[in-house]
Amino acid sequence: MKTITSVHNESLRQLSRLLSSAKARRESGQAVLEGVHLLDACLNAGGSPEAVYVPEGRLRRAEIQVLLARLPEDKITVVSQGALEKISALSGGEDVMSLIVCPLPGSLPQSGDCVVLERVQDPGNVGTILRSAAACGIRQVIFGEDCVDVWSPKVLRAGMGAHFLLALYPRTDLDVWRAGYRDPVRATALGGRDNRSVYSLDLKPASAWLFGNEGSGVSESMLDSADGTVHIPMIGATESLNVAMAATVCLFEQMRQRLHAQA
Repeated sequence: MKTITSVHNESLRQLSRLLSSAKARRESGQAVLEGVHLLDACLNAGGSPEAVYVPEGRLRRAEIQVLLARLPEDKITVVSQGALEKISALSGGEDVMSLIVCPLPGSLPQSGDCVVLERVQDPGNVGTILRSAAACGIRQVIFGEDCVDVWSPKVLRAGMGAHFLLALYPRTDLDVWRAGYRDPVRATALGGRDNRSVYSLDLKPASAWLFGNEGSGVSESMLDSADGTVHIPMIGATESLNVAMAATVCLFEQMRQRLHAQA
């Protein structure tokens, strides 16, 4: 194992840049996982971190020892007490931090189930949508160019490991994707062409779900390109749902129908 004692170490400086800058993450193709849970999720999915930084005071803890036993020793660096405090948002710099290479996206999906996010900005919303997609068996998630960075620390924490169960396509030109996608596209909206309740649709065939910005929803151009719009019926004075909640309702209704058809 290597050891770092100085807060000015270049490796720690790089971690700091990756934690704070989407540009640094894009240029390097790297991101940082904060905490034991995300490292465990990465390893369980077959991932291999570039480096793992362990605060000296936590090195002998049982859960840390179990994780470290799954890593090559040359990937592990022990960091002296307090050296991570300047860069980590978690636990006063007392948690494990792992450097990973962000998986490169493959060719854009031309068919099959996928979730498409347009201008969704809140990290918590994106993380929740990733978790719901993974829980419902959807493996492809496409992000428009104006979405929050999917590899940001806040999205990673909110996703709770879902990143490693999905094929992610960040910073996508949605017009290019739509031109090549062959299955139906359903956009969530309160109105629009052929607007129907999510509970009245046959959701068993493969399709793409399109969810839009927290405030303004799906753009007019993307609504026009969709095969139809979907709304979630609500009783009472509530006008709309949070985008993450709306996505969760739609995806789980789709899964419910498919499970029922298999029964």
